[in-house]
Amino acid sequence: MNKQSDDNRVDADRRQLLGVVAMGAVAASMSSLLSVQPAPAATNATIKPFRVIVPERDLTDLRRRLAATRWPDRETVADQSQGVQLSTIQQLVRYWHSDYDWRKVEARLNALPQFTTQIDGVDIHFIHVRSRHDNALPMIVTHGWPGSIIEQMKIIGPLTDPTAHGGSSSDAFDLVIPSLPGHGFSGKPTTPGWDPQRIARAWAALMKRLGYTRYVAQGGDWGNAVTEQLALLAPPGLLGIHTNMPATVPADIAKALQPGGSRPSGLSPDEGHAYDQLDDFYKHGLGYAIEMSNRPQTLYGLVDSPAGLASWMLDHDARSAAMIARVFDGKTEGLSRDDVLDNITLYWLTNTAVSSARLYWENKLVFFDPKHVQIPVAVSVFPDEIYAAPRSWAEKAYPKLIYFNQASKGGHFAAWEQPKLFCAEMQAAFRSLRQPT
Repeated sequence: MNKQSDDNRVDADRRQLLGVVAMGAVAASMSSLLSVQPAPAATNATIKPFRVIVPERDLTDLRRRLAATRWPDRETVADQSQGVQLSTIQQLVRYWHSDYDWRKVEARLNALPQFTTQIDGVDIHFIHVRSRHDNALPMIVTHGWPGSIIEQMKIIGPLTDPTAHGGSSSDAFDLVIPSLPGHGFSGKPTTPGWDPQRIARAWAALMKRLGYTRYVAQGGDWGNAVTEQLALLAPPGLLGIHTNMPATVPADIAKALQPGGSRPSGLSPDEGHAYDQLDDFYKHGLGYAIEMSNRPQTLYGLVDSPAGLASWMLDHDARSAAMIARVFDGKTEGLSRDDVLDNITLYWLTNTAVSSARLYWENKLVFFDPKHVQIPVAVSVFPDEIYAAPRSWAEKAYPKLIYFNQASKGGHFAAWEQPKLFCAEMQAAFRSLRQPT
């Protein structure tokens, strides 16, 4: 194929992506590899306790597959421009095979109150931790891809019991942390239609089922898409939302980012930085999303090779991938080696690489376009996110912007990577929506 036809194909892919795709989320749904207690699935409005018990044979099989990994040749460049570098994934696989212990995170999960309930024909798994403080504000927190409930585990203690972490009881939250359908321990939809709008309706039903009449919602990545759709649904009791990956890109900026567009003049420094980040991501960072939005079922290799799954998940965005590469090179970062492998192993054991990818296929929203949310919105901007939304864009996208702050550090997995900062953002963001005590 000549270069002109290559360019035409790439432009077509980008045009489609700018029209329909939305970026990422991780975790996945129950598979035959995972044993759960109690075994019966939730039905109707029943809420049932849930425990994770992975058979030892599944961990043995994982280690066998890791040992048998067939490696490609080393990349021909000295940077990440061809993808996850061979040295990084080999370091990860060696640690995963010989030193990593899934039972540690399994024990931490089982120390939390976990439940399942059936909504719209799909079993929804969720963590539900009620604060001991009477004035706690209920909040539903939604992960993205390649994330999971693993992302939120570090924020549970500080947000539900702030006084035990040097904070005030007036900032306490009740937390509801669900696994997206097709992700983690939630059920895998067997028919089409589970897009962000349908998930938002399920979340509204879940909060009503739990008896909450006043609550807020939070999300980044797919969690933002679901949370903004929940805001548009405006169920009774939803006071406001918070996002750490907001949809704020103005129409003229979105047009300029299309193939053939050019960088607009007159942008402020923050706007110019955001434009450059988005331009680079659209040109170099969307390969995974194109495949999952077009052909998610084709990704059989991700459910057959743990090394293949790990490399696919690591290559979500350049700054997160670089941070994780430093982690496996022995550097101290916001995430540890075990943090990274807890999340990847959850995907592996639940066999949800393909079922989670289908959310990209289902989605028809333009991810970063404003959705005209009319309820109160709080925004936290982390500098290493896919793009750092400027205040000027956020104010136009959210007419009831109640909070905006640029954090000093952190990236796409903010709650997981910088839990202390993230918790402070949640507490500050929603103070104005709390009832006086």
